[in-house]
Amino acid sequence: MKVEIWSDVMCPFCYIGKRRFEAAVNSLGPDHPIEVEWKSFQLDPGLVAEPGKSINQYLAERKGWTTEYARQMNAHVTGMAAAEGLHYDFDKAVVANSHDAHRLSHLAKQHGLQDALEERLFAAYFTEGKDTGDPTVLKTLALEIGLPAHEVDDVLTGSQFSEAVRHDIAEASQLGIRGVPFFVINRKYGISGAQSHDVFLRTLKAAAADESSIQANAGASCDVDGNCN
Repeated sequence: MKVEIWSDVMCPFCYIGKRRFEAAVNSLGPDHPIEVEWKSFQLDPGLVAEPGKSINQYLAERKGWTTEYARQMNAHVTGMAAAEGLHYDFDKAVVANSHDAHRLSHLAKQHGLQDALEERLFAAYFTEGKDTGDPTVLKTLALEIGLPAHEVDDVLTGSQFSEAVRHDIAEASQLGIRGVPFFVINRKYGISGAQSHDVFLRTLKAAAADESSIQANAGASCDVDGNCN
Protein backbone atom coordinates (compact mmCIF):
# COMPACT_ATOMS: atom_id res chain seq x y z
CA MET A 1 0.00 0.00 0.00
CA LYS A 2 1.37 3.42 -0.92
CA VAL A 3 0.51 6.59 0.98
CA GLU A 4 1.52 9.98 -0.40
CA ILE A 5 1.40 12.84 2.08
CA TRP A 6 1.32 16.44 0.92
CA SER A 7 2.66 18.55 3.75
CA ASP A 8 4.54 21.71 4.71
CA VAL A 9 7.11 22.07 7.49
CA MET A 10 5.36 25.14 8.88
CA CYS A 11 1.90 23.51 9.01
CA PRO A 12 1.03 22.66 12.64
CA PHE A 13 -1.67 20.18 11.65
CA CYS A 14 0.76 18.26 9.45
CA TYR A 15 2.81 17.13 12.46
CA ILE A 16 -0.37 16.25 14.36
CA GLY A 17 -1.68 14.39 11.32
CA LYS A 18 1.59 12.49 11.05
CA ARG A 19 1.20 11.21 14.60
CA ARG A 20 -2.43 10.18 14.12
CA PHE A 21 -1.61 8.45 10.85
CA GLU A 22 1.28 6.60 12.47
CA ALA A 23 -0.98 5.42 15.28
CA ALA A 24 -3.46 4.09 12.72
CA VAL A 25 -0.68 2.30 10.83
CA ASN A 26 0.39 0.64 14.08
CA SER A 27 -3.20 -0.44 14.70
CA LEU A 28 -3.47 -1.84 11.19
CA GLY A 29 -0.63 -4.20 11.96
CA PRO A 30 2.28 -5.68 9.99
CA ASP A 31 0.19 -7.68 7.52
CA HIS A 32 -0.22 -4.62 5.29
CA PRO A 33 3.18 -3.04 4.52
CA ILE A 34 2.91 0.67 3.81
CA GLU A 35 5.22 2.79 1.68
CA VAL A 36 5.07 6.46 2.66
CA GLU A 37 6.17 9.24 0.31
CA TRP A 38 6.19 12.85 1.47
CA LYS A 39 5.17 15.41 -1.13
CA SER A 40 6.08 19.09 -1.14
CA PHE A 41 3.47 21.78 -0.49
CA GLN A 42 4.13 25.41 0.42
CA LEU A 43 1.55 27.36 2.35
CA ASP A 44 3.41 30.61 1.69
CA PRO A 45 5.86 30.13 -1.21
CA GLY A 46 6.61 33.84 -1.40
CA LEU A 47 7.53 34.15 2.27
CA VAL A 48 10.56 36.31 2.95
CA ALA A 49 11.92 35.74 6.44
CA GLU A 50 12.06 38.78 8.72
CA PRO A 51 14.41 38.27 11.68
CA GLY A 52 12.71 38.80 15.00
CA LYS A 53 9.14 38.54 13.68
CA SER A 54 7.15 36.12 15.82
CA ILE A 55 4.78 33.51 14.47
CA ASN A 56 1.92 35.42 16.09
CA GLN A 57 2.90 38.63 14.30
CA TYR A 58 3.27 36.76 11.01
CA LEU A 59 -0.16 35.13 11.28
CA ALA A 60 -1.80 38.38 12.39
CA GLU A 61 -0.43 40.27 9.39
CA ARG A 62 -1.17 37.51 6.90
CA LYS A 63 -4.68 36.74 8.06
CA GLY A 64 -5.85 40.10 9.38
CA TRP A 65 -5.98 38.94 13.00
CA THR A 66 -4.84 40.66 16.15
CA THR A 67 -1.67 39.21 17.63
CA GLU A 68 -3.66 38.21 20.70
CA TYR A 69 -6.11 36.20 18.60
CA ALA A 70 -3.20 34.54 16.80
CA ARG A 71 -1.73 33.65 20.20
CA GLN A 72 -5.06 32.14 21.29
CA MET A 73 -5.28 30.05 18.11
CA ASN A 74 -1.75 28.78 18.58
CA ALA A 75 -2.53 27.91 22.18
CA HIS A 76 -5.47 25.84 20.96
CA VAL A 77 -3.29 24.02 18.43
CA THR A 78 -0.67 23.47 21.13
CA GLY A 79 -3.31 21.63 23.13
CA MET A 80 -4.20 19.47 20.14
CA ALA A 81 -0.55 18.61 19.66
CA ALA A 82 -0.10 17.76 23.34
CA ALA A 83 -2.91 15.21 23.06
CA GLU A 84 -0.75 13.41 20.48
CA GLY A 85 2.37 13.55 22.66
CA LEU A 86 3.89 16.52 20.83
CA HIS A 87 5.28 19.64 22.49
CA TYR A 88 4.73 22.83 20.48
CA ASP A 89 6.50 26.03 21.50
CA PHE A 90 5.19 28.77 19.23
CA ASP A 91 6.99 31.43 21.27
CA LYS A 92 10.25 30.05 19.90
CA ALA A 93 9.08 29.34 16.35
CA VAL A 94 11.16 30.96 13.60
CA VAL A 95 9.08 31.88 10.57
CA ALA A 96 10.97 30.63 7.51
CA ASN A 97 10.43 29.78 3.87
CA SER A 98 10.22 26.00 3.52
CA HIS A 99 11.47 25.63 -0.07
CA ASP A 100 14.97 24.43 0.84
CA ALA A 101 13.61 22.05 3.46
CA HIS A 102 11.43 20.49 0.77
CA ARG A 103 14.40 20.16 -1.58
CA LEU A 104 16.30 18.38 1.16
CA SER A 105 13.34 16.05 1.67
CA HIS A 106 13.66 14.91 -1.94
CA LEU A 107 17.31 14.08 -1.32
CA ALA A 108 16.32 12.14 1.79
CA LYS A 109 13.82 10.15 -0.28
CA GLN A 110 16.65 8.88 -2.46
CA HIS A 111 18.32 7.46 0.66
CA GLY A 112 15.20 5.99 2.28
CA LEU A 113 15.38 8.63 5.01
CA GLN A 114 12.53 10.92 4.02
CA ASP A 115 10.27 10.11 6.96
CA ALA A 116 13.16 10.57 9.38
CA LEU A 117 13.94 13.99 7.90
CA GLU A 118 10.30 15.10 7.97
CA GLU A 119 10.10 14.13 11.64
CA ARG A 120 13.31 16.01 12.38
CA LEU A 121 12.13 19.12 10.52
CA PHE A 122 8.81 19.19 12.37
CA ALA A 123 10.50 18.86 15.75
CA ALA A 124 13.05 21.53 14.86
CA TYR A 125 10.36 23.99 13.79
CA PHE A 126 7.59 23.43 16.31
CA THR A 127 9.50 22.33 19.41
CA GLU A 128 13.07 23.54 19.23
CA GLY A 129 12.64 26.95 17.63
CA LYS A 130 15.23 26.29 14.92
CA ASP A 131 15.37 28.27 11.69
CA THR A 132 14.44 25.65 9.11
CA GLY A 133 15.19 28.09 6.33
CA ASP A 134 18.84 28.45 7.37
CA PRO A 135 21.18 26.23 5.30
CA THR A 136 23.46 25.67 8.29
CA VAL A 137 20.55 24.45 10.40
CA LEU A 138 19.23 22.29 7.57
CA LYS A 139 22.64 20.69 7.08
CA THR A 140 22.88 19.89 10.80
CA LEU A 141 19.45 18.25 10.77
CA ALA A 142 20.27 16.31 7.61
CA LEU A 143 23.53 14.98 9.04
CA GLU A 144 21.75 13.97 12.25
CA ILE A 145 19.57 11.54 10.32
CA GLY A 146 22.44 10.17 8.27
CA LEU A 147 22.41 11.96 4.92
CA PRO A 148 25.81 12.22 3.20
CA ALA A 149 27.42 15.60 3.89
CA HIS A 150 28.64 16.19 0.33
CA GLU A 151 25.19 15.53 -1.13
CA VAL A 152 23.57 17.82 1.42
CA ASP A 153 26.05 20.55 0.49
CA ASP A 154 25.30 20.08 -3.20
CA VAL A 155 21.59 20.56 -2.58
CA LEU A 156 21.87 23.53 -0.25
CA THR A 157 24.37 25.43 -2.39
CA GLY A 158 22.56 24.81 -5.66
CA SER A 159 19.07 24.41 -7.09
CA GLN A 160 18.85 20.62 -7.08
CA PHE A 161 15.30 19.26 -6.59
CA SER A 162 13.68 22.67 -7.12
CA GLU A 163 11.83 21.22 -10.11
CA ALA A 164 10.73 18.24 -8.00
CA VAL A 165 9.25 20.62 -5.43
CA ARG A 166 7.41 22.53 -8.15
CA HIS A 167 6.16 19.25 -9.62
CA ASP A 168 4.71 18.14 -6.27
CA ILE A 169 2.94 21.47 -5.83
CA ALA A 170 1.56 21.36 -9.38
CA GLU A 171 0.41 17.79 -8.84
CA ALA A 172 -1.41 18.86 -5.69
CA SER A 173 -3.23 21.52 -7.70
CA GLN A 174 -4.22 18.95 -10.33
CA LEU A 175 -5.63 16.72 -7.61
CA GLY A 176 -7.58 19.61 -6.11
CA ILE A 177 -5.49 19.74 -2.95
CA ARG A 178 -5.57 23.23 -1.43
CA GLY A 179 -4.82 22.41 2.19
CA VAL A 180 -2.45 20.18 4.09
CA PRO A 181 -1.92 17.62 5.38
CA PHE A 182 -3.50 15.59 2.60
CA PHE A 183 -3.09 11.83 2.43
CA VAL A 184 -3.57 9.91 -0.83
CA ILE A 185 -3.74 6.14 -0.46
CA ASN A 186 -3.10 4.02 -3.54
CA ARG A 187 -4.28 6.97 -5.63
CA LYS A 188 -7.80 5.93 -4.71
CA TYR A 189 -8.58 7.11 -1.19
CA GLY A 190 -8.12 10.65 0.10
CA ILE A 191 -7.94 12.00 3.63
CA SER A 192 -7.86 15.76 4.05
CA GLY A 193 -6.50 17.17 7.28
CA ALA A 194 -5.37 15.82 10.63
CA GLN A 195 -8.20 13.32 10.97
CA SER A 196 -8.79 11.10 13.96
CA HIS A 197 -7.07 7.76 14.46
CA ASP A 198 -10.36 6.01 13.62
CA VAL A 199 -10.76 7.78 10.27
CA PHE A 200 -7.21 6.93 9.27
CA LEU A 201 -7.59 3.32 10.36
CA ARG A 202 -10.94 2.86 8.63
CA THR A 203 -9.60 4.29 5.37
CA LEU A 204 -6.42 2.22 5.53
CA LYS A 205 -8.50 -0.91 6.06
CA ALA A 206 -10.70 0.00 3.11
CA ALA A 207 -7.65 0.53 0.92
CA ALA A 208 -6.19 -2.76 2.10
CA ALA A 209 -9.41 -4.49 1.13
CA ASP A 210 -9.29 -2.66 -2.21
CA GLU A 211 -12.82 -1.33 -1.93
CA SER A 212 -14.06 0.36 -5.05
CA SER A 213 -15.54 3.53 -3.56
CA ILE A 214 -13.40 6.61 -3.01
CA GLN A 215 -13.62 7.97 0.52
CA ALA A 216 -12.78 11.60 1.18
CA ASN A 217 -12.77 13.09 4.65
CA ALA A 218 -12.12 16.66 5.74
CA GLY A 219 -10.37 17.61 8.96
CA ALA A 220 -8.08 20.21 10.51
CA SER A 221 -5.68 21.60 7.92
CA CYS A 222 -3.92 24.72 6.64
CA ASP A 223 -4.61 26.11 3.16
CA VAL A 224 -2.79 28.33 0.68
CA ASP A 225 -4.73 31.37 1.87
CA GLY A 226 -3.21 31.06 5.31
CA ASN A 227 -6.28 29.59 6.94
CA CYS A 228 -5.75 26.86 9.52
CA ASN A 229 -8.87 25.24 10.91
